[in-house]
Amino acid sequence: MKIIAIVSAKGGVGKTTVTATLSTALRYRGHRVFTADLDPQNALRFHFGISPQEIKGISRASLAGQPWAETCCQSPSGVVVLPYGSVNESDRESFENLLDEQPTWLRSQLDTLGLDDEDIVLLDTPPGPSVYMRQALTTASVVVIVTLPDAASYATLPMMEGLVQTYCTRRPNFSSYSYVINQVDNSRQLAKDVVQVMNANFGDRIIGLIHQDPSVSEALAYDKSVLDYDVRCQATQDFVNCAERLSGLIQYAGHPL
Repeated sequence: MKIIAIVSAKGGVGKTTVTATLSTALRYRGHRVFTADLDPQNALRFHFGISPQEIKGISRASLAGQPWAETCCQSPSGVVVLPYGSVNESDRESFENLLDEQPTWLRSQLDTLGLDDEDIVLLDTPPGPSVYMRQALTTASVVVIVTLPDAASYATLPMMEGLVQTYCTRRPNFSSYSYVINQVDNSRQLAKDVVQVMNANFGDRIIGLIHQDPSVSEALAYDKSVLDYDVRCQATQDFVNCAERLSGLIQYAGHPL
């Protein structure tokens, strides 16, 4: 399986939206796609139209010793979604202790799903260092760092690169990491300046530039992906282009560059 961790050092960059939309875009390109929510906010499910009353998820299943396959939800787009699940504070702490004590927990759980070599798994994670991000980074063959074109987000990139260096680059089955710049507003000079600096510093590692587009938030209000909500809008075209770059990148996932 190809495992892609979607990460950021800073909150509020639209990481969950990027995870959900890229999952759908990859599905529409013909891939079989699974997406797992490792963020206690449990928000990924809303991007796939899963009922707010649904409480099942990987946290509850893991604490109960139940198979992950029983937590899977089939979205209308065909993406298989594994929500985080609704847990109380005590259970969340117990779940995080479990992850802390078992460094290979995530990989072993994914192996129970019976996925084949061409299946794609996208992992959504909470911002900043955490036991969830550590599990994702130690399992992923490709890492996508999501950032905004502003000074605060740019300043956090060295931290994120440091985490990738610590948990990923020395593993023989790790392929590469890349960047997606989200919510780009070309009417703002600062945004254009940051994009220019990132292009100069990271070049081909930037696989996606997603323009700020009201259709993205409107689509979520209707429990839809922007790909289904407005096929002609700028954000849809940006995500399609990004998925194409990512699809090419993961051909080498599992093989060191």
